[in-house]
Amino acid sequence: MREEDEVLESIRLTGERYGDQVRRVFLADGDALVLPTRRLLNILEAIRTHMPAVRRISSYCLPRNLKKKSQSEINELAAAGLKMVYVGAESGDDQVLAAVKKCETFASTCDALDKLGSAGITRSVMILNGLGGKVYTRQHAEQSAKLANLTQPEYLATLVVSFPKGEQRFSAEFPEWEPLGQQELFAEMEQFLSALELKRTVFRSDHASNLLILKGTLGADKERLLSQIRQAIERPQDADLRPTWARGL
Repeated sequence: MREEDEVLESIRLTGERYGDQVRRVFLADGDALVLPTRRLLNILEAIRTHMPAVRRISSYCLPRNLKKKSQSEINELAAAGLKMVYVGAESGDDQVLAAVKKCETFASTCDALDKLGSAGITRSVMILNGLGGKVYTRQHAEQSAKLANLTQPEYLATLVVSFPKGEQRFSAEFPEWEPLGQQELFAEMEQFLSALELKRTVFRSDHASNLLILKGTLGADKERLLSQIRQAIERPQDADLRPTWARGL
């Protein structure tokens, strides 16, 4: 963590140079919500003071860090300008979460998303297609959909699990893991989408890791999205898949 004075001075200097141009601020580099609420409130106040044109402040969020904050604290952060958080849930299945050492559970993620939703903070949830490998693919899809159904996030995204620096360490700690092939990834996505019962969630599967780009609003576009994924399963040669060279991370 950077010293508080350094952060506040950075905000002040940014405001001097670009204060009337900045519309969005992302609190970085990791999960800013690990900071004490008092420090976060000071940072949010400084942004409002020095960058008055800002309309959205967002951050990453690990569910376990919200366990340490009361609902009233989260409400305070929302009132002070925190508008959106990105939650890397990765999976809704406890066995998968334990296998990858996420240090979260289905319950801890649900609790965090409910706290954020109660405060009126927009939630963007990310699920990793293929994270459970072949052994856990069905329960990974089903429990991840259950997590989304229970919490009804405003945004939901899927990325494909990938290892830009190699998978040796991951495989050593999760020895039963076997990667899903292209068709198996699509089959898992079809199962996940089929189980979703969302009222109005913006869905995106367009990260650089994704083979098939999917965009829509759930539930309005559920059948169209399922049709796209089923076409990719049945006739991959006719699907508009992202070429391998374009999937570099």
